[in-house]
Amino acid sequence: MTVYHGSTLAVEKPDVLHSYRPLDFGKGFYVTTNKSQAEVWAKRKAVITGSKLAVINVYSMKEDFSGLSHKDFGENLSEWIDFVCHCRDGGNDYEKYDLISGKVANDKVFRVVDMYHSGLWDKERAIKEIKTYPNYDQTAFITQKAIDQILTFQSFEEVKVDE
Repeated sequence: MTVYHGSTLAVEKPDVLHSYRPLDFGKGFYVTTNKSQAEVWAKRKAVITGSKLAVINVYSMKEDFSGLSHKDFGENLSEWIDFVCHCRDGGNDYEKYDLISGKVANDKVFRVVDMYHSGLWDKERAIKEIKTYPNYDQTAFITQKAIDQILTFQSFEEVKVDE
């Protein structure tokens, strides 16, 4: 399977050491099957860091996760939203896994998560709202073991950052 990682540089040897803050699934190296999503991530990172260059890294990812602890939320939005909120609160339950897969809290979904997390919406309302957004995905590699076992760099593509 082909997956993508948005950055400001080519990442031929991905690692978990450069993850500086917990995201949806905690600290890790994040990839997606959606190239457009990786481009958005790359451009966002370029703007944040002041880089004139955004890069989409392309990897092949084996689908055999033997010997790895993999948490896949699939369509379980109830469990997913609680896990994302827990990670964003600094929780470390993600450390029980080698890799975690599920939906992405993109800009619109992030607002829904915030409404739920702050108690303004109940879980039922939040899940109903999330279901109306495009189905973006992400996999977070939490351990280096997972990266080394199933992820292989293929190429990269430079993308111009909108000014």
